[in-house]
Order: sequence, then structure tokens, then C-alpha cells
Amino acid sequence: QVQLAESGGGLVQAGGSLRLSCAASGRSLSPYDMAWFRQAPAKEREFAAVIKRSGSFTYYADSVKGRFTISRDDASNTMYLQMNSLKPEDTAVYTCAARLSALGGYRNTDTYNSWGQGTQVTVSS
Repeated sequence: QVQLAESGGGLVQAGGSLRLSCAASGRSLSPYDMAWFRQAPAKEREFAAVIKRSGSFTYYADSVKGRFTISRDDASNTMYLQMNSLKPEDTAVYTCAARLSALGGYRNTDTYNSWGQGTQVTVSS
């Protein structure tokens, strides 16, 4: 299994930006679809964005589309989430995930093999 570790979270004012990183170890990221999920207090975990193993396809939740950009650098075994125009409702623990299988919907957490510990993002109004 690949091990994942997020970084880059923090406190930011509404309208600001943050860039999250997800560093992989143990195996190469290149065969994996990679995704970001988030979980706000008292809410269920929700899908935010995914990038296919080729890097040529990305998909976003409607709530972040146009503001967040997911990318990957397989040479450095790292995935990123650039978050712009942040809103208070973006406050959550952001977790990266990886899956080897291309089967199943991107939003389905059961299809992901590896998860990071998460990084807190707090957006103040």
C-alpha cells in the first residue's frame, strides 16, 4: 500500500488561498487515481476532486468547481490541491486518497485503498 501524508492546511480569511500537498511514500503514485475528500464538523465526509492516473482527467464537486484545482507530479510522488476564493463553508479536514482500481464512482470512498491522516483548513469570515 502507498502511504499518504497531507500538508499545507491552516487558517485563512475568506477570499484567500491555500495549497495542500499529499506526499506519497512506499510506492509510486503513477498507477493510482488520486482524490481529495473533506469532512466538516458534524458532517459526513464528502468528495472534493479527483485526478486520474494519467493526469489527463480531473473531476470536481460542484461546491469547489472553478475555485479548486487538483494536480499531480508523479516524478516527486506528490499530489496538490490549489484552493482559491476560499469560503467559510470550505472549513473542513481535507484528506487525500488513492485507488488502484478504475472501477466504481469517484465519490465512493470504498473504492480507495489508501488514506492520509488529514489536514485542517479553517476559513474565517
